[in-house]
This record gives sequence, structure tokens and C-alpha cells, in this order.
Amino acid sequence: MKNAIPFIAFQQNISGIDLPQKFTFPFYYEPHELSKIASQELQQYLETQTDWKHNFGLQEDGEGLVIGKMFGVLVVQNQANELGYLAAFSGKLADSNEHLHFVPPVFDMLQHDGFFKQEEKILNVYNRKIEDLEKEAAFFSLQEKLASTLSLAEKDKAEKKEQSKQNKIIRDEIRIKAENELDFESYKTVQKKLSKESQLESIQLKQMNHFWKLEIANAQQKVDDFQTKINQLKEERKAKSAALQQKLFEQYSFLNQSGISKSLGAIFEGNPPASAGECAAPKLLHYAFANQLKPIALAEFWWGQSPKSEIRKHGHFYPACTGKCKPILAHMLDGMELDDNPLLQNPAENKELTFLYDDEYLSVVHKPAEFLSVPGKSIQDSVYSRYKEKFPEASGPLIVHRLDMSTSGILLLAKSTETYLNLQAQFMKRTVQKRYVALLSGKIEQDSGEINLPLRVDLDNRPNQLVCYQYGKPAKTQWKVIERRENTTLLHFFPITGRTHQLRVHAAHPEGLNTPIVGDDLYGTKADRLYLHAEAIRFWHPVLRKEMDVVDEVGF
Repeated sequence: MKNAIPFIAFQQNISGIDLPQKFTFPFYYEPHELSKIASQELQQYLETQTDWKHNFGLQEDGEGLVIGKMFGVLVVQNQANELGYLAAFSGKLADSNEHLHFVPPVFDMLQHDGFFKQEEKILNVYNRKIEDLEKEAAFFSLQEKLASTLSLAEKDKAEKKEQSKQNKIIRDEIRIKAENELDFESYKTVQKKLSKESQLESIQLKQMNHFWKLEIANAQQKVDDFQTKINQLKEERKAKSAALQQKLFEQYSFLNQSGISKSLGAIFEGNPPASAGECAAPKLLHYAFANQLKPIALAEFWWGQSPKSEIRKHGHFYPACTGKCKPILAHMLDGMELDDNPLLQNPAENKELTFLYDDEYLSVVHKPAEFLSVPGKSIQDSVYSRYKEKFPEASGPLIVHRLDMSTSGILLLAKSTETYLNLQAQFMKRTVQKRYVALLSGKIEQDSGEINLPLRVDLDNRPNQLVCYQYGKPAKTQWKVIERRENTTLLHFFPITGRTHQLRVHAAHPEGLNTPIVGDDLYGTKADRLYLHAEAIRFWHPVLRKEMDVVDEVGF
């Protein structure tokens, strides 16, 4: 169904709400009040609409594959200065790119009369031809003939070689007997006869090998001739597919507020990731620019069950992805005044490191929350830089292990390469014992347990991590409840491995504790801080040769 009126008027009275001074920074934001109201109204529509059917996994009687979906709202102002909002979904919804109530895709590949569908029909013809040839009885017959020829050749060669081996044994026995029993002339006659038999047998073996070589080559050639027809069709299909892809990249263009259009191919320099441009944010902004609507505020939220690999909570707001959307939005938002990027602000300003232990070989420090362990791309201030400044004579990597910027607590540092390598070896052998304390945003019924969920980076949305059983690295966490409160649970984490975001993902993922850490702005909901603290560490001092126990208590 084609879109009728994508511009949606607010149902709620918004007259008393001030407009934001700047447009939303899409990669890290707190939704503006207008965005929240628009999202609430869209969510109410999703709960009550009967225009289409899509199984979000929210009802037990849902039909079809469960697919949660990211939705977006863009608060806009039309040329009559009226406020309203646009709605969009990422990818397809109910097997279609277009629905009433939502903006259309930037480029609809599913249009029946569009070039993509027409070219796709041609590619499907190639697919059928290739499939028919690969399944053709004549091709199977040729392949079977080749296999049979190879089998017969091997069998014949093996039998002839075995017979030749036995004949040689017999000739050797005859030769020995003739040498012992016959006179010299008679022995020479026997020897000459045996040599001729050996030569004849050698010639026959060569002839047999030549015969089978020709038979195999002939059978192989017939298979190759047939395969060439298939390969030729595959090459033609590949060329047409590549041309279609390039044409698609050129047609898939995005507008910005200046009316400048830039294609997907140009944005990603000819190599865009799969599904780039199909997220909600680019759809919303493109429609606004194409229809003279002024963007005011943006928000995106997840609706439905979480995917198995990612962590997506029903109804929660999320930033735009970095892999697919960031390059596109860099063009689309060019020239617009955006909210400040908090990722460029130094969170460690006016914060100090506290030394829990220090000697001439190593240090144990308390890292405050929102404090980098090592310098970032944009911010140099970190535990590393502060430590290097305090101990300029210290050498080596210094930081023995890391904590997430948002995690507070114990960090171990070495003042020499030798000490660093020794401590690193202890971490690799998993003899270092660490304990974290965390406050989770819900009730945990069990008292203790162990989580095994392999992790890898989300290539489309760094630095987020995914649970991935195929490519992820093993990640193991043990945990124990300390205290259950009204709406939260305080517990200890004992990480056996040390993967990026391990405790945060293991807490939030449905196959883990399914309860995010309070204040986790990546896998849960933002709060005044991330309530995760590295509370204790036990390791072997490599120089003083004694066990070190350091505790850094926190009041959660």
C-alpha cells in the first residue's frame, strides 16, 4: 500500500513544549520530549493497527517468523510552521517496503516495474538455466562415466601391478633354480627368456597406463565441456549482477538540507555494507528534505523480541548504528547544527586517580567511572596518560588490563616491561582473581550461576558486542547474588575471561541474566552512571614474591 500522508499531526497537546535549539546528535542522545511523545503515539499505533500483520514476538499466537524491528520518528515542521512527525521502520515490515503511516524507502527495490525487479527477472532466468544444466541427466551421465572410468582404471592398474609383482617373484625363483641346477649355456637361455618376459610385461604396463590416461582424459573432457557451458552462464550472471549492484548504488541517493544528493556508492566509495540505507534515520531525513520539511528532533526505538545475537529491549531507545548509518548521516546532516557530541568531551575532567597500592614495581589504582583506561581517538586524557605523567621513568605498556570507560574500580599498572609481561602471563593463565559488584535493573531469582556466551564485536555498530556461537571468542562469567531490593538486584560478578563488555552483555542478554546493569547506555537504559565496579583483585607480586589482595569498596 502506498503512503498517503506520511506527515502525522500530534494527537497530544504540545503547545507548551519548547523546541530544541539544535538537532539531535543521532549516535548518542537523550530523546527530546517531542520525540518521546511521537514515539509513544507511534507505539500506540503499532499496538492497535490492523493495516498489516507482522510477528514481533509479543504475542504467543503470532504467525510466521518472529522479527523484532527498529522504528524511528522524526519531529518536523512544515512550511506552514505546523509541527508533526514522520515515522519509519528499518528494512522491510510485513514483507513490504511501503505502508500507510510510514515514509517510503529512499529507493524501493521491490517496485514491480522498477529496474531492479526487471533486472532481477533476468538474473533469475540465468539461475534457472544454470540449475537446469547442473541437474541435466546428460551431465550426471558424463560425471558417472568419469567416476566409473577412474574407478576401473585404478582397479585395473592395481590388479596388473599385483600380477606383475607375483610374476617377478616366480621369475626370481626360476632364475635361482636354473642357476643352481643347469649348466651355464642352459642357464643363459633361461635368463634370456625371463628377461624378455619382464620387458614384455613392462611394455604392457606402459600400454595399460597410456590406455587409461586417454580414457580418463576423454571422459574428463566431456565433463569439462559441459561444465564450461555452466561456468560461462555463471560468469555472465556475475557480470550482470555486478552491473546491477553498481546501478543500484548510483540510484540509491540521499539528500541533505542543501538539496545535495549523494549516492550510496559515492558515500561508501563503491563498497557499501549490506542493507546500508535501509535504516529508519536515513529514510526519515531523506523524506523530510525531499518534501521541504524541517527536521526538529530524532529518536529510534526497538519494537518486539530481541534478536538472538544483539541486545535489544522492547520499547527502548537506541542510537543510529555506526557501520551503516554514520557515513550516510555525515552527508545528510552536513551543515546542520547538532547537539554536542558527548564522545568528544573529556569525561575525566576534574576527576582524580586514587592509589590503592604503589611500590617501585607496580601500582593498583581506583579508576573513577567515565574515565578512559587508555587514550582514545579524540580524547588523550586517560589512566595511561596520567600515570605516565606521574611516573615518566616507567616503561612498557603500563596498563596490564583495562576497564570500560564507564566502569569504575581497580586497575593494575606495571612500571617496567618485565613486570608487565609477568602480570600479563598471570592474566593469560587465569590465575588472577577479580571480583566486580553490579546493580542490575530487575529481580534475579537464582542465587548464583555461570554464564557462557561467546562474544565478538558488532562490525556494523562498534563498540557494541554480539553473542556469536560461530565466530565469537569464549566468554565465561560466574555470579552470586548479594542482595535483592525492591526493583534491583545487587550481585558479584567473577569473570573467568576478560572480553570487551563481557559483564554488561552477560547481564543484559536474554540467554544470560536478561537484566541489564543499571545505567548501561549500550545494552540497557541510561542513568546517572553505570553501576558496575571492579571491587577486588588478587594476583602474585612478581618481584616481592607474595600474594596481593586489594579491595576497593563502593556503595551501590
